[in-house]
Amino acid sequence: MLVEQLKDKHATRLIINLSLVKYIDSAGVASLVEGLKLSRELKTGFALFGLQRSPRQVLELTHLVKVFSIFETEPEALAAL
Repeated sequence: MLVEQLKDKHATRLIINLSLVKYIDSAGVASLVEGLKLSRELKTGFALFGLQRSPRQVLELTHLVKVFSIFETEPEALAAL
């Protein structure tokens, strides 16, 4: 669905709310990475916000916090993109 949003909707930016996500596995991380890669190819903005402790730790352990634009709140993400 993430890739479809970028391809089909021709969005200028995609901001993903992860505030209700309590756990993320390798498939979830792979989906986010695929979305980020596609957004870069399409030259669109891509950001995450509202990460809970566990998903944030996964992104920290994989060093992806340095790759993604991550914000605490939606207004911060919107202002940055």
